[in-house]
Amino acid sequence: MEQYVAEDATLTSARRAGQQADIGPIGAASGAVLRFLAAAIGARAVVEVGTGCGSSGIWLLRGMRPDGILTSVDVEPEYQESAREAYRSAGFPANRARLIQGNALEVLPRLTDSAYDLVFVDAVRTEYPRFLAEALRLLRSGGVVVFNNALDATPLSDGPLSASDPATSAAREVGQLVREDDTLMPLLLPVGEGLLAAILTPPTSE
Repeated sequence: MEQYVAEDATLTSARRAGQQADIGPIGAASGAVLRFLAAAIGARAVVEVGTGCGSSGIWLLRGMRPDGILTSVDVEPEYQESAREAYRSAGFPANRARLIQGNALEVLPRLTDSAYDLVFVDAVRTEYPRFLAEALRLLRSGGVVVFNNALDATPLSDGPLSASDPATSAAREVGQLVREDDTLMPLLLPVGEGLLAAILTPPTSE
């Protein structure tokens, strides 16, 4: 599946920078899903939790509308400098990406409610349930939330880690929260390390 959509030189460079930094950048298959989702909903405003070295941001920007703005949050300023250079190499003007350095759980509450089309989370898995709560506040009706590294979100997955592992437990918790929320339409995609996606559905009329 990784071979179906090929990376160009800019994406390969950004992914290798992420690998050298040991932050687990997304591969081409997962990136293609992000690009597809952003394009499918005509995303103009996207939040990314976990900038990394820019590979996921490039995929998102390539799917977004030409006037779209990516807001990306990361605690590591050096990663964001790498991402900024990657965006520039990919041909995106500086005003297409707003990079915010800081703890996402402190930054996200400052963003506007119901103002975003897509929220992509690729950060500390133990915080995934809290990131879900923030994403649901940020998303417009019809918006999409996506969690990376989510193969453990299904209760049927035993995986290499036990259920008592905090990261695994958090992934399973967010999977359960998404499945049980009547306002969400979920989908778990077995690409890369797993993408858990959910659409915030419009309220039904009585």
